[in-house]
Amino acid sequence: MVRLSTFVAVIVGLTSALPTIRGGQPFRFPEGKYGKGELKYINDLPVVTLAGTPEEIGEQMRMLTRSASPHLLTYPMNFLKTKVSSPNRGGNTSWPELVQLGKRMLDHFPLDQRREYESAVKGTLLGRNLLLIGNTMFDLEKISQCSALIVEPSRTATHEMLFGRILDIPSLGVLNEFSLVVVYRPMGKHAFVSIGFPGMLGCISGMNDAGLTLATLEVLSSKDGSPSFNPQGTPYALCFRRLLEECTTVEEAVKLLRSMNRTTSVNLAICDTKHAAVFEITPKSLIVRPAENGMCLCTNHFRTKELATTIDCPRYRTLEKSQELPQLGLKDVAQKMDEVNLGPLTIQTMIFEPASFKLHLAIGSCPTTKLPLKTLELAPLFGK
Repeated sequence: MVRLSTFVAVIVGLTSALPTIRGGQPFRFPEGKYGKGELKYINDLPVVTLAGTPEEIGEQMRMLTRSASPHLLTYPMNFLKTKVSSPNRGGNTSWPELVQLGKRMLDHFPLDQRREYESAVKGTLLGRNLLLIGNTMFDLEKISQCSALIVEPSRTATHEMLFGRILDIPSLGVLNEFSLVVVYRPMGKHAFVSIGFPGMLGCISGMNDAGLTLATLEVLSSKDGSPSFNPQGTPYALCFRRLLEECTTVEEAVKLLRSMNRTTSVNLAICDTKHAAVFEITPKSLIVRPAENGMCLCTNHFRTKELATTIDCPRYRTLEKSQELPQLGLKDVAQKMDEVNLGPLTIQTMIFEPASFKLHLAIGSCPTTKLPLKTLELAPLFGK
C-alpha cells in the first residue's frame, strides 16, 4: 500500500508541473438549454438538469457539457502516469488494458445506462473509449481517500439527518475545475442529484427525491477472499445510481444491491431520513454496519469482523471524536470534514439534509473544506 504522505507529495508535484487551464482563469460551463435539459448556475454552482428517456438524457449531457470535453481529454492518461494508482494491481495498468476491460464491463451496464452511454458518445470529443474509461476506470484503479460522517436525527441539533462527505481524489490541476451538480429526472424512476463530473453516468455522491442519500468510499483489501476486480460485475457507480433511481429506504437499497453482480471492494455510506448505515461491499459479500450511538463514520477500510483486514486510520480516529458532542449541527459536521481534509486531494465537500432536500456544497480550489458551503434547494429541481 502506498504511504499517504508519499502519495500526496507525488500528486502535489505532478499538479504543479501541469499547465493551468486558460491562463489561470477558472472554467465556467456555458449556460443553456437543450431539449428537456438545462444548465444554469444556482448560487454560483453549476447545475445541469437532465430529463426524459435514456437517449434524451445522454444527448442532453453531451450537448450541455461539451465545452468541458477538450479540457478533460488528457485526465485519464495523466491519471495513469502518476504510477501510484491501484496498489492492489501494482499501479501498472496500461491504457490498452483499461480500454479492453472497460469494453468487457460495458456488457454489464444496466440497459438504460447502456442506452444513455450510446447517446452520450455520439459526436463527443471525449470519444467512445475515453467516455467508457471515465465510467469504469475507478473500478480498476483505486487512489481516492474519502471520508464521511452521517449523524442520525437523535444526535442532530435539528432532529433531522445530516450527511457530511468529502471527495479526495487527484485533480492533477484539472478535475477540481469541472465538478458538476447533475439533477436527473428519468422517466418512470425517482429523480435524484449526483455530484460528479461531465459525462459521468454513475453516482458516487447523491440523494433522491425520497431522501435516500449515499456516498462511495473505496477500500483496498478484505479478508473474504474476493478478487480485487471482478470483470463480470457492473461498475459500482452504476450500481449505486440504480439504488437512487429505484429505492426509498436503506432496507430497499440493501436488498437491491445484494441482487447485483459487483466489481470490487468499496464502502457505501447510506441513509434515508431515519436510519443510517455503511454497506461494506466486495464481489462476494455485503455486510451492513449500522449506526453506533446515532452516528456512522466511514473512511477507506472495512471495520466488520467478517471483512476487516486493518482498522487503524487516523481520519477515522479523528471522526470518532464527534461522539464527544451531544448534538451536531451543520457547522459541526463541516468542521469535522475540515479536520480530515487531505489538502490538494480534497476537491468536493458536501453536506446533505435528506429530510428537507438541501445540499450544501463547496467546489473549486483545494481543499474545498476551506471554502464556504453554498446551498441548493433540491425539491424544486426534483419537480416536487
